[in-house]
Amino acid sequence: MAAGAFLLGCLTVAGQEGPPVDTALVVSVDVSNSVDDARYRLQMEGIAKALEDPGVIEAITGGSAGGILFSMVTWADTPSFVIPWIRIANKADAFAAAKRVRSLQRQGGEFTCMTRMLRSANDKIVPQVPAKAARIIIDVSGDGPDNCNAEEPIETVRDELVANGVTINGLPILLDTPEDSALLPKAVPGGPPPLEQWYREHVMGGPGSFVLPAQGYSDFERAIRQKFVIEVSGLAAPRYSMTDLAR
Repeated sequence: MAAGAFLLGCLTVAGQEGPPVDTALVVSVDVSNSVDDARYRLQMEGIAKALEDPGVIEAITGGSAGGILFSMVTWADTPSFVIPWIRIANKADAFAAAKRVRSLQRQGGEFTCMTRMLRSANDKIVPQVPAKAARIIIDVSGDGPDNCNAEEPIETVRDELVANGVTINGLPILLDTPEDSALLPKAVPGGPPPLEQWYREHVMGGPGSFVLPAQGYSDFERAIRQKFVIEVSGLAAPRYSMTDLAR
C-alpha cells in the first residue's frame, strides 16, 4: 500500500467511522473585503447549484463507495468551519447540502488569510474526517493571493497537507481589474494570468492536483460545477487554454 493511501485510510475519528467514501471534499471560499454581497451570493449560489446539478450528483453516486463527505470553510482574517462533515450519497442528500449552503450567514473580514485557512484545515478539519476516504481534497477559491503576513509560508502548510495525503486544487477568480499586486508574479505574454500562476506555484499540490480558473464571479458557477465533477469522480483534470475558458 502506498504511503499516501495509508494516510488517507487512517484519517478517521475513533468511534465515529461510517461507511467508506470515494472523496472527502473541503470547499473553502474567500469572503474577504474584496467579496461584496453580490459576489458572496454568486459564490454560495454557484456551490448550491453545482451540488444540485445532475452531472455532479451522478459523479458523487457513481463511485465504488457510492458517496462522498462534504464540508465547507469560509475564510478571511480567520477561517470558519461553517458546514461540518456531511455525507452525500443520493439526490436528496445533495439537495439538502445545497440548502445548507444557501442558508449560510456571511462571515466578515478584511484580509485574504489563505495560509491560516490551510493550517486550520490541516490541524483541525482533515484529522476529523469521519470515514475512510479514497481521496481527501481541499478546494480553494478566491480572487487574490494571500495578503495576511502569515507566520509561516503558505508552501510550508501546503506541503504538510500533501504529506498527509491531501490534494489541494485551486479555483482562482480572475477579475477584469489589472493584477498589479506586488504579491503576484509578473504577467508573461501568452502565459497564464498572474493570479492563476500564483495558485499553481503556491496553492495546488498533491496527487492529481489542478487549477481551474473562473473568468470573474459570473463564471464561478460553471467553474465550481466542472471542478466538482473532476474532484468527486477522480478523473484526470483536463488542460484548459484561456481561449477555451472564454467560450
